[in-house]
Amino acid sequence: MADLVPFRALRPSADRVGSMIAPPYDVMGPSEVRRWRETDPTNITHVDVALPEDGDAPYVELAGRLRNMIGTGVLRRDERPTLTIHRMSFTNALGAHRTISGVVGALEVTHGEGAGVLAHERTTPKASTDRFDLTIATETNLSPVWGLALGAGLTELLGDPGVDTMVAQMDDSAAGPVAHRWEVIDQPSRIAAIRDVIARDDVLIADGHHRYGVAQRVLSDHVDRLPGATHTLAFISDLTEEQLSVAAIHRVYDGVSTERLREALSVGYQLEMGDPIESAAAAVSLPSIIAERDQPCLITPGGTVEWLESRSEVFDGVRDLDGARLEYLLREVAHEVDYVHDPVEAAELALSRRPGAVLIRPVGIAEITRTGRTGELMPPKSTFFSPKLPTGAVLRPLDGR
Repeated sequence: MADLVPFRALRPSADRVGSMIAPPYDVMGPSEVRRWRETDPTNITHVDVALPEDGDAPYVELAGRLRNMIGTGVLRRDERPTLTIHRMSFTNALGAHRTISGVVGALEVTHGEGAGVLAHERTTPKASTDRFDLTIATETNLSPVWGLALGAGLTELLGDPGVDTMVAQMDDSAAGPVAHRWEVIDQPSRIAAIRDVIARDDVLIADGHHRYGVAQRVLSDHVDRLPGATHTLAFISDLTEEQLSVAAIHRVYDGVSTERLREALSVGYQLEMGDPIESAAAAVSLPSIIAERDQPCLITPGGTVEWLESRSEVFDGVRDLDGARLEYLLREVAHEVDYVHDPVEAAELALSRRPGAVLIRPVGIAEITRTGRTGELMPPKSTFFSPKLPTGAVLRPLDGR
């Protein structure tokens, strides 16, 4: 069962939170980080992301900036352990208004079967040295993991507002403008009730698998020096249709010819010619057609669009996930794959210089839930949860207090 505990958070003041927050480090490139840094000298990107201009010892430099923000009062420490309600209000791709309410706390870092915190997809090989070194240098959890409570009842406990409210708006690459609201919970009885609900079942990691992996490494290597490494910063929300917005992450292929890619796909799919697209911008309409047809599609150079109708007998024993089926068909074909959320970007790559892109169907909430319950893992980059959790509103020192 999952253990979520309160902690003495580091926070900006309510009048500074809007200039302090930024998107998480793993959705930005260097140029975007620089744009955020230019917005304010205390924006969290000055601490959360190392750039070449930060010198030969960047993590020492970034840790010094964090200490300066604390010393000058830009960030202030809670006097006692708290939890924080975080509400995100936005309009989804279908035009429906959504508010996701979750709680920010310190989630136990566990290892192995029956540990209480579960992954729902395999992670891609990715260097974690940067995030590990930054965590050790700053002795702070800067970016939260997003976990989904497999038990019921959390949303109801978050209905009443907390205290010391902070509000800010930030544009999200997938969800558009998002209104963020943070409310502190400092009542022991309410904290205990929230902890009890989460502890009734496991927590499934939705976003931040690599961050959680780094937390496991910090626990293994540095818990004697950093007693707070037994837990890591996390946002926990309910696993329900009303609380989540899940999109697809499309596949863009390289290192294989278009002809060989089509040949491999034709083993498992009947390829049906669709209306071609004259520009990448036209791909913005394809996800709605994918949902209507319940089929993925292949885009190749020249703007050709082919719909992939499954030959179900070929996929006997393969999960009904487009990512799993594509892995199966290309398992013996030498290739490279990039994962792209934006269908227009995926189409642009296919039209310009890549052999092809497959726009896939999003994974449903029911399948995510089933995955969590059975302990199975989806292929890498199967789900794209949005909005992304901003960094900078709630930080967690690893001193264990």
